[in-house]
Amino acid sequence: MLQFEQTFMDFLLEHQERHNRTYHFLILMNSILNAAKRIQHYYLTGALRGNLGLAGSVNVQGENVLKMDEIANDVVKHYLSRSGRVIQAVSEEEDVPIDMNLEGGRYFVYYDPMDGSSNVPHNLPVGFLFGVAKRNLDGPEDLHLRPGRSYIAAGMFVIPTGTFTIALRQAGCWRFHIDEIQNFVKPTRMTLPENRKTWEVSYNSANRETYSSALQKWLAANERKYAFRYLGALAGDFHRILTNGGIFMYPAIVNHPDPKKNRPSGKLRLMYEAAVTAFMCHEAGGLAVDEQARSILDVVPETPHQRTALYLGSAPLVQEVAAALSQKA
Repeated sequence: MLQFEQTFMDFLLEHQERHNRTYHFLILMNSILNAAKRIQHYYLTGALRGNLGLAGSVNVQGENVLKMDEIANDVVKHYLSRSGRVIQAVSEEEDVPIDMNLEGGRYFVYYDPMDGSSNVPHNLPVGFLFGVAKRNLDGPEDLHLRPGRSYIAAGMFVIPTGTFTIALRQAGCWRFHIDEIQNFVKPTRMTLPENRKTWEVSYNSANRETYSSALQKWLAANERKYAFRYLGALAGDFHRILTNGGIFMYPAIVNHPDPKKNRPSGKLRLMYEAAVTAFMCHEAGGLAVDEQARSILDVVPETPHQRTALYLGSAPLVQEVAAALSQKA
């Protein structure tokens, strides 16, 4: 007997109709799905086409740009613009926000088209992260940058694994898998597990001595209670945390032997990395805080590429770390 899994678009259509909402968000999400599939195609054929090396330029973050960074960014820009629903987009690869449909658009999209791109030359998993906020419905739109608390949706594709996870505001966090005809299907509600036996700790252990004294003390006392896993790509590491529970950490660097290499504000970007995963984590029952133990979702961005530290995952564990961070070192 034939078996048909529910597709993401059918799932989303039911969600919009259940809440008496328009189809504009479906059109936006269709453009994001098309972009993700195209990025996955280029990634899978990158070695054959010679697209896995450096592009020979440096982005606004001061990082060397890979060819796949440029390809992924161009792909996302094309599909977002073509949707006609985006007012403005913020990309990791662009110096300033990208104006699209300033008059008729309905959404702002904040995205990292190739998260963990240092994995690209090795054919290891990378991510495409995005957050969506709505236009100002109470008056003229001033194009202000939205905090994570204002997002209506956030999601990530782990490429090339064919998995897509999305959180909808006050409607949970859901994972989909790509099928043989390139549809994302079989919605699975993601809730961070309460059983600590499955929990993991994920962070760059090579940097542990550069973290704050308070965090180093917490790690020394607690990290051996949990399995250690670290992929080096936020989307991939958070994908595991959503399944198994635990905590992903990208702390501020404050004790580096070379003071010029300290990053007291953290390294991850707030709008299209930290806020995106924090929104998803919140809908899955978890928490996310920064180095000052503030909720990531409440941090109001001052610049498009603002950086932050990130502690993300199961609420009890994040609360433990937040309490440690709040203590004087």
